[in-house]
Amino acid sequence: FPHRMAIGHRHRHRPSATRPCERRISRVRANMRSKAVLLGLAALTSRSAAFLPASTAVSNVPRTPALKSPQPPRNVPVGLPVAVLSPLQSTASDDASGTSDQLDVGALGKYALAAGVQMSVFSALFKAADVGLASAGLDPSSIPFPLIAFVFYACSLKSRVFNPLNNARPDRSKAVEGKGSDGFRDRVMPSWTPPGVVFPIMWLLIIGPLRAYSSALVVTTTGTFFNPAIMSFIFHLTCGDIWNTINNTEKRYGMSVVGVLLGVVPSAAFAAYQYYAVDPLAGKLLGGTLLWLCTASGLITDTWRLNPRDDGTRDPLYPVKGTKSKTEFGWFGSK
Repeated sequence: FPHRMAIGHRHRHRPSATRPCERRISRVRANMRSKAVLLGLAALTSRSAAFLPASTAVSNVPRTPALKSPQPPRNVPVGLPVAVLSPLQSTASDDASGTSDQLDVGALGKYALAAGVQMSVFSALFKAADVGLASAGLDPSSIPFPLIAFVFYACSLKSRVFNPLNNARPDRSKAVEGKGSDGFRDRVMPSWTPPGVVFPIMWLLIIGPLRAYSSALVVTTTGTFFNPAIMSFIFHLTCGDIWNTINNTEKRYGMSVVGVLLGVVPSAAFAAYQYYAVDPLAGKLLGGTLLWLCTASGLITDTWRLNPRDDGTRDPLYPVKGTKSKTEFGWFGSK
């Protein structure tokens, strides 16, 4: 088969007519792949630039002159919308003008100092009484019970004598007549406010005697005037005296709500608990005063709601600097 071998040999080695086309197609495909790779790299570069800092991203862009825009206000974050900038600007102007509600740190310091002075004076008096009785060979149980009760009745009504703040009570005669005085009917009162005659009756004929009798029970049971239970009761009286300064004299309606809810009522509950640990009857009697104190708390809270400031907002729940409310020491005439 020589002719077939020649044909096959010629067929295997003869150049194909389609090979130049295949080469061109392969070159086109290679170019397309390289372009796709370049495009992918460009896309990745653009995406990664979005996560770079603004200074780095902008540095790769040709700088073109731009129009000058108005500068934003100082101390305000750049990039905030106008709706956010306007309240910030108004707040900044309020702070600059001094019309914002700034915490009166001086008033808080005076409250704390007055509480320390009152507690120290009572502690010294009760400790001196214990030492004097012991040196005379006596103890409080040998003192007539009504006399001890009278001492604590006087403390319940006149404890403010040992407080250096100006904490005058409302005028009882005006309250009985239904007239206004500092702390009573000198502001808008709730519609459910009891008549003026109810307040002196409650304090003179109910609250005072309950405090006096329960305290006398504690003193005769412990045999001392200076003891944790009695001092917890004195702390309750101290909170009440400072609260009277805040509510009646300074007329801080918001702060008076905080004072009665976080100071007067909890201190009375704690004193009743201490009394109950010494004598259960004494704890129950002193705890009964909480009914009136809780009613008074609701009255104070409602009064705060009914007496907004001149701009329509409610008085803050903390002492603020202002011209109307000033904390003064009644002992020294300090302001």
